[in-house]
Order: sequence, then C-alpha cells, then structure tokens
Amino acid sequence: MDLPAGAGILQTTAINWKYKTVPMNNSCLGFEEKRCKFPRGKVMGGCSILNYMIYTRGNWRDYDNWEKMGNPGWSYKDVLKYFMKSENAVLSQPDPGYHGHNGLLSINNVPFRTPIAKAFVDSGNEIGLPIIDYNGKHQIGINYLQATMKNGRRCSTNTAFIIPASSRPNLEIKKSSMATKILIDKKTKKAIGVDFLIGLTKYRVYVKKEVIVSGGAVNSPQLLMLSGIGPQKHLKDKRIPLVKDLPVGENLMDHVALGSLTVLINDTVSLKSGKLMRNPQNLLNYMTNHNGPYTVPGGTEALAFYDTNNPNDPDGYPNLELLLVSGLYSSDDMVHTLFGLRRDVYDKVYKPTENMDGFVVLPMIMLPKSKGRISLNDANPLHHPLIDPNYFSNEADLDVAVAGVRLFQKMLRTDAMKKLNATILNTPLPGCTQYQFDSNDYWKCSVRQISFTVYHLSGTCKMGPVGDHTAVVDPRLRVHGVKGLRVIDASIIPEIPAAHTNAPAIMIGEKGSDMIKEDWGML
Repeated sequence: MDLPAGAGILQTTAINWKYKTVPMNNSCLGFEEKRCKFPRGKVMGGCSILNYMIYTRGNWRDYDNWEKMGNPGWSYKDVLKYFMKSENAVLSQPDPGYHGHNGLLSINNVPFRTPIAKAFVDSGNEIGLPIIDYNGKHQIGINYLQATMKNGRRCSTNTAFIIPASSRPNLEIKKSSMATKILIDKKTKKAIGVDFLIGLTKYRVYVKKEVIVSGGAVNSPQLLMLSGIGPQKHLKDKRIPLVKDLPVGENLMDHVALGSLTVLINDTVSLKSGKLMRNPQNLLNYMTNHNGPYTVPGGTEALAFYDTNNPNDPDGYPNLELLLVSGLYSSDDMVHTLFGLRRDVYDKVYKPTENMDGFVVLPMIMLPKSKGRISLNDANPLHHPLIDPNYFSNEADLDVAVAGVRLFQKMLRTDAMKKLNATILNTPLPGCTQYQFDSNDYWKCSVRQISFTVYHLSGTCKMGPVGDHTAVVDPRLRVHGVKGLRVIDASIIPEIPAAHTNAPAIMIGEKGSDMIKEDWGML
C-alpha cells in the first residue's frame, strides 16, 4: 500500500513479521501479556514498506563517535556523501549543501498539514526552538516532517532501488523465500552458500565470492546464530554446532517513547480515520491532486529535537525528540488493538475521548543507555526469536522521557496552543494511580506502562575492530573470523544515532555496496 495515511494498517497484514517482545517486567506493562509489538517488514524493501516514512539522518557526533570506536571511514564527513547519494530531495528551505538531488530515493515534505501541526511548530518556535532543516547543519529545533515520499505516495527502498534494478541480468529475485542457514566450510571457516525455503521446499545455492546478509536487526542475528555464529553457550544450549563464538544478538538498541501524553483540543481538526474514510472528497483529492489528509504518514506530522543536557547550545546533541501524531488512540476502532493496548487500559483512559478531538505527543529517548538482546527460541528457523529490548534497565532513560513532558508543557503555554485550548488528558493510567498525576514519578510510571517503540531496532551485529569483544563485524562489515560473509543493515550500528533509523540504514547500504566493489576491484 502506497497510501501514507494507511501506514498503521499495514502492520495487520502478511507483510509484517508480527514480532513481539518477551513478557516484560519494567516496560510494556499496559500492553497485552506485558509484551510490546515489534513490526518488521516481511517483504522486499523491508521495514520501509510499512514504516511511517520519516526521514532523519542524525547528528554529526553520532558518526564521529562510530569512528572513535575503532571504525575508520564511518565519520560524519565520510557518511554524509552516502546520505546525499541516495537522495532526490525536493524540500522547502533546505540547508544548501546538505541534500542530494540525483539519487533514487525521493525525499519530500508532506503536502498536507493540519492546524495541529502548525500549532505544534509555532509553539516550539515561541519557546525558542528554531525552525530548521534537521537534516542540515544543526539538529536542535522543530519542523514539519521530511518523508520518503513522492507525489504524496510512499517511496520505499523497494520502489526506489529494487524495482529499477530488477531487469539486470546479474540479479535474480526469489519471492516468498526465507533463508534458513548460511553454509560455512568447517575447515576454512568460509561462507560458501545459503539454504532457503520456498513454501516447504528446501533449496541450496552456492556462491562464488561472498554471502551478504541484510535481514535487519532481528533476522540477521537470528540467521547468523542458526548458522553457528553466535554466543558459544547460547548455541550449545540450542544444540547448534559452533562455527564462531561472537556476541551476535547482543547490543540491541531502540528508540522508545512515552506513549501516554494525550492532548485534547476544542476544534474538530484532528485526524480521525473513520472521518477520513467516510469523506469521498479526501480520497478524490488524493487520487487527482496527490494531496489531502491521506498523505499524512500514519498521522505523524512534525517533530522537535532537543538537547536536555545543553539546552542553550544551537549545535547541541539531541537526546530527546518530540514526535507529533495528529490523532487520538480513540480516533479509530482498531488503533489501540494495533498497538496491543490492554482493553481495560483503553476503556478506563481513552474510550471516554472517542467523540473528542486531540493529538498525541511522543517524547522519545534518542540516545538510550539501556540495551537488550535477541536470542533464539530454538534451532527451528521458522520459530520467532526471543526479543528483549530491556527498556529502562538504565533509569537515566526515564529522566529523558520526563524532560520531554516538561518541554511540551512549555509549548502548551504558548499562544499557538492556547488557540486550540490544548489540554493534557489527566485521567491517570490504571497502573500508576499510586502516584500524583503529573508528578515525575507518575510520568516515569506511565512510560513503563505505555512504552511506545518507534521501530528503530539496531545494533545486534555490532561493528567494531579486531580485538573488540563486543563486535560481530569489522569496519568493512565482514563477520569477524568467517571469510566471505558480510552483514549490511541496521544491525551493524555500534551506537544508535539520534535519528529515525530508515535513513541511516539506507546510508549503510550505499556505503556497504561501495565497500563490496572496492574489495573486489570493481570501483
């Protein structure tokens, strides 16, 4: 589906792996079985097929830090050209020199904006946040979204990169296929092929040069461990013969947000799915003019980046994002079930707002200190792995979420928000009634209850130099100790950047492809 407004609906379809976390003790407590849902793209183009299309690159410090960790060639000056290489950017007021215009990936501003989005951006500006190109020189500030979109439609990596290459004679695409094992010569420790399934039929293919794994932060570590590359004790427990003892699956990182910051307004301008679908003019406008509310990616419209440690530094390092969603959890019958919110939580807090208008602001922890892991359930490749994001194991992350609430409350006191009579919904969550509403302890409790993943899983095949015992791949993305095997996706990220990870993952793909060509004398 190319319809941006339908992004959430895609999570209910067969193109989603439909992963869930293990039952959690310190997060996801307001969701069914205390488990957060982790959508992942089960189709060509991966998560760019069902994500919310938000295009942010991160801060220069992110990539300079990667290089300082022993990864030469990954500094900001090295990777910026790869971000720009992908882009065909058509933006209003971009920072000159920071965007590409000849790439395959369309980056556009969302053509439609609600009055809520305008109030959000204006209110941030009123409290001193500059309106910026957050993919330009600085990231501290606020603006409407830049999105992987063209003519009001989703521009996934499948649309941008795979379809144009599909007729190449050296490319053969096997759909409905699942890789189950990397074949590795026991004597030479070299990857020589791959086993995969189409339906129940097993196939085997051998390679002349190397195997490249691009399964993402869940499937890449799963495949490596199934193939004998992973933590020695874990593989022994699963009765998988060891090929190479490496910390595969460790270092799992994600951007988690406080999901309960709900705001009611006095105007019927929020995005209500039922109202959108019932208005034929909206669909006609989308079909004929590529405009209107159908172009809003999953209801998200604007964001702000903020440095809670150095709030007065215009070139700060954002550890907090405020993401605007211009609708309520009660805006549609399926929204709360989509995210797995417990029925009793919905009925108590959100059901009374079903005939109201409003929006949600997600204070997002951009530089999390908490890390989790992915492990195998068993040796069966058809069984989902175990995902433990370990949110809030470092309680400093809770302080960032609370700081996000306080920042937004400053925005609420501006003229822009007062025009909407914007007011925080003050019905306490059932799991947090022991705390006074709006106290710091209440908001810390609430983020443990409604822990909202923003789907930025990364780090599970960490990049690092020889001698780094936490690393799985080297700076050329080659698996340590195994010849002819690379991983090229978001799993190689050593520290999660202050960015939605779609753009960094595409950059890794661009840079990785050049590395392959360089190493084989083709560049």
